[in-house]
Amino acid sequence: MSFCKDCISGVRYEGTAEGTYEEINGIKTYVATPTVDYPKEKAVIYLTDVFGLELPNNRLLADDFARNGFKVYAPELFEGDPVAQDAFTTGTFDLASWVTKHTPEHTGKRVRKVIEGLKGKGITVYGATGYCYGARLTFDLAFENIIHTAVVAHPSLFKPEDLDTYVEKSKVPLLINSCDDDDMFPKSLGEAADKKFASFAPGYHRNYYEGASHGFAVRGDLSKPTVKAAKEGAFKESVQWLIKYL
Repeated sequence: MSFCKDCISGVRYEGTAEGTYEEINGIKTYVATPTVDYPKEKAVIYLTDVFGLELPNNRLLADDFARNGFKVYAPELFEGDPVAQDAFTTGTFDLASWVTKHTPEHTGKRVRKVIEGLKGKGITVYGATGYCYGARLTFDLAFENIIHTAVVAHPSLFKPEDLDTYVEKSKVPLLINSCDDDDMFPKSLGEAADKKFASFAPGYHRNYYEGASHGFAVRGDLSKPTVKAAKEGAFKESVQWLIKYL
């Protein structure tokens, strides 16, 4: 498992987040609530990249899902220690050391605590959408069938054998948003996933966006038409997937 340079690159988006922070089972969580009626027993768990909730992009994207009728909960994964946003410009952040303090095993426990807290609120059906680092956590939840549908974009900390584990253990429909410039989830691995999941009964689909690089779905440079189209396409596909399976 590893990271690449694009895990800490990208563009910081402007905008005003509309959600609120709540403590759920002791975990700080960003909550985005639809302005229209929505099914109270369902929730989307939004799992961030290494920049966490400090990066406006993540909160704004959670808000976008809420605008499409989903109550969204984004746990604060890194206990106040996300990757600093100046890594966008310096490119010198030591990710290898950082991840030893924030392993998926540890952050995954925080996510499970939030889900346990939500169960106490009567929420019984969960979707998860994970970006880069958050995709790793989404796979882990799917392995245990804790969630009911999964959406991931450009996964990091991914192992090829995770494909076998998913097919063997999970009953969770899976959507993967991938791209052509991604050392973490290259085209060859995407094609291997297509073969592995060819007869996966719960449901599987992979989108492939040319002209985009790792991180495009949450930190892509929207001044570039191909990247903008890829980001918007991945979001639309994600919403449609959640509507279908959640």
